[in-house]
Amino acid sequence: MKILFINGSPNKNGNTAALASKLLSEKSYETLNLTDYTIGSYGQALPGDELDSVIEKIKEAEIIVIGSPLYWHNICGSVRNVLDRFYGKVENGSLSGRRLYFVFQGAAPERWMIEAGEFTVKRFASLYGMSYGGMATNSAQAEKLSKTI
Repeated sequence: MKILFINGSPNKNGNTAALASKLLSEKSYETLNLTDYTIGSYGQALPGDELDSVIEKIKEAEIIVIGSPLYWHNICGSVRNVLDRFYGKVENGSLSGRRLYFVFQGAAPERWMIEAGEFTVKRFASLYGMSYGGMATNSAQAEKLSKTI
């Protein structure tokens, strides 16, 4: 089973990566740090844009874990760019058969912030045909959710 962790944090070894590590403990997985890729915003045509290589990595995986720190009350910009850029570029339902998990952490987030982030990721999974496996916002949730992978 090929597992891909997409790390949206600018800190490659920070809290988001640590939470994903708990979720994926004792499993082999590849990490894709979005800070290593040039990915423009929706509507931009940046020279050297690397979204296509990110999409290819996603298509190769059976399980995808998206990790985001909670910035400005929601998903971080690097993850948001990837989600936004899928629109019109990736056919709806084309990622069926894959499972998507979400790790989302921040310092003392309010419930509505967590719910907003999860709504976005669940909707993304649904649009592209993936089953949504769940979200972890802390170590205990990650350990529990790990048993479903």
